[in-house]
Amino acid sequence: MPSTNSPFDPTTLSKFGRLSLIARNVVAGFLSGVHKSPYKGFSVEFAEHRQYYPGDEIRHIDWRAYGKTDRYYIKEHEEETNLHAHLLVDASGSMAYRGATISKFQYAQYLAASLAYLMLHQRDAVGLVTHDQAIRTMLPPRSTSKQLMQILNTLEKTAPGGETQLAPIWDRLAGQLRGRGMIVIFSDCFDQVNHLIHALRHLRHRRHEILLFHILAPEEMDFPFTRRTQFRNLEIANQLRMIDPSAVRAAYRQNFDAFCQTLRIQASNLQIDYHVMRTDEPVDRALGVYLMKRLARR
Repeated sequence: MPSTNSPFDPTTLSKFGRLSLIARNVVAGFLSGVHKSPYKGFSVEFAEHRQYYPGDEIRHIDWRAYGKTDRYYIKEHEEETNLHAHLLVDASGSMAYRGATISKFQYAQYLAASLAYLMLHQRDAVGLVTHDQAIRTMLPPRSTSKQLMQILNTLEKTAPGGETQLAPIWDRLAGQLRGRGMIVIFSDCFDQVNHLIHALRHLRHRRHEILLFHILAPEEMDFPFTRRTQFRNLEIANQLRMIDPSAVRAAYRQNFDAFCQTLRIQASNLQIDYHVMRTDEPVDRALGVYLMKRLARR
């Protein structure tokens, strides 16, 4: 079971209020322990450094960084480290679902805000796309100081919308997002899996690197309901259905697990980093996933 004692626990973070404070606390807390992790060298102070490898010219070693970390780092030029990233946030109606924790959309806000904060401190250019049945916001990637607040303000003003099919939106974006870069997707992926894979393949064909955070509530994964329960469609208004959970649990779990497994395998085949994020998990795990991806690019 996910730990509930972490300072990055979603329920704890929700008490902080504004996204700017949440993002700052998550990133600062994460980086404070970076010297104990495989992400050493990724603190804000060393954003333009990479680890020394045999063959690198010794004259490029940053001896001040060595004095602080006891490891050798090469100071890079800005153009060598700069990454263009698009944060793609699913704001469809199903993202409004919440069980015992915060909603999937609120969790996506926390993840996107924290990653934007970290990326911009790494001198990367970050943009934001939000959508439901249509693209609602498209902020082009920038690495300016004002970009973070624009992203955070946009996320705070966005609320889950109505019914949508994800694949056509992602497919359309493949033709609109210019230049090679990284696309970080935050979504519950509620669409036909073959359609999703087609759209993801289109994005990969454009030579984008993709991080897919599959955001799910524990109740969607575990289906813990025991009494007759009324379920409401979050994407179609006034669509209610009374269900006996015991009668559908086995079939639901089998179908849901098969869906996630197929998505995971097909994403892997496309060299897409796929990660399930439960809304009761500490959000800082996403920062580690991103930094490992960033390390792989060097």
